[in-house]
Amino acid sequence: MIIFKPADILLPIGDMHRWSVVACDQFTSEPEYWQQVRAIVGDAPSTLNMILPEAELSTKDPETESVKINTTMQRYLNTGVFKAYPDSYIYLERTLKNGAVRRGIVGMFDLEAYEWAEGTHSPIRATEHTVEDRLPPRVKIRRNAPLEMPHIMIFMDDPDNIVFSSVTKGERVYDFELMQDGGSIVGWLVKDNDKLARAAEKLGEEDVLRRKYATADNAIVFAMGDGNHSLAAAKLHWEEVKKTLPEAERESAPARYALAELVNIHDAAISFEPIHKVIFDTDPVDFFAEAKAFFTENEGEGRSIDLVTGEGIERFNISGLTIGQLIGRCEDFCKAYTERHGGYIDYIHGDCECVEMAQRFGCAGILLPRMEKSELFGSVMKSGPFPKKSFSIGHGNDKRYYLECRKIQ
Repeated sequence: MIIFKPADILLPIGDMHRWSVVACDQFTSEPEYWQQVRAIVGDAPSTLNMILPEAELSTKDPETESVKINTTMQRYLNTGVFKAYPDSYIYLERTLKNGAVRRGIVGMFDLEAYEWAEGTHSPIRATEHTVEDRLPPRVKIRRNAPLEMPHIMIFMDDPDNIVFSSVTKGERVYDFELMQDGGSIVGWLVKDNDKLARAAEKLGEEDVLRRKYATADNAIVFAMGDGNHSLAAAKLHWEEVKKTLPEAERESAPARYALAELVNIHDAAISFEPIHKVIFDTDPVDFFAEAKAFFTENEGEGRSIDLVTGEGIERFNISGLTIGQLIGRCEDFCKAYTERHGGYIDYIHGDCECVEMAQRFGCAGILLPRMEKSELFGSVMKSGPFPKKSFSIGHGNDKRYYLECRKIQ
């Protein structure tokens, strides 16, 4: 099975700066960000007209918006908005706001190779827990949409740079500034699709897996970076479609695949930031006492966490746990504590922000350690997906912007 394939990619012919907008699940508490995007886009063709930003969920009806989105997609297809690039990979270089350059390859992934459930041994796996209640609305949207345009990013663990070394750049198909501090992006067609596909398949070979993980059992070839719920919805939709097709038609069915960007986790521009936990409306003295007792069970040389209250910060070294298990232990404690004592958990980006909030009256917090990029694949292999909101890949402006499209009907 070839997991990562070239796709029939559609790109807009017009103004790409106004076409490309950031993923809909970013800036959810900043409606003004999306108001600025609407002002920039105006009446130009844009991916903005094919999404519903989550910041607008409280002011717009999702059912009505879904119909409008599908109508817009079909109109764009019918009126010559797109140029088609059949059977293509696109190699891209994204210059982030801080000047770092992140490299990626856009193609389509075979959904037969992906599972999100714990205990799965599939080549493509979720890195965080999938909230299944979030999937049905997304499946409904995909079921009726003529196009997909992903913000999905999938990691490969390629320390030897096998895949990107196989890329020869062909025609340049876009080169423009992204709006709203998104940096800039340049994309080229890949000249030798077969060479690239073979290089990606090599990552799943037994000897390569054994060199990296000392075992090929339960090994991951590709791991989710961003957009896992979108990929999970695509998988569920494919399972629906598959039942209606004879075996001979399944391999070529558009719904079997999902467009995504493949990124090397070892890329210097990829950074993982911890997401800390703050408990609000609590007694910080009680929180500290219970947390200290709870975490003493695993105390020993290893990773450290910091318990934060208005009284100060105390560090605990935790041994014998993967980074995923450690984050899971912290999440389990916070949930159990709030169930017994009340209060609520919030998930905070930034060390200083966490400390400031945790030291307010009636608050406490846990500062989590940074995860090394090399730990992700091994942790998921050993202890399964991380809890939700375990880590963040860069800042909101660095997330994938909608750009490439593909027909899925």
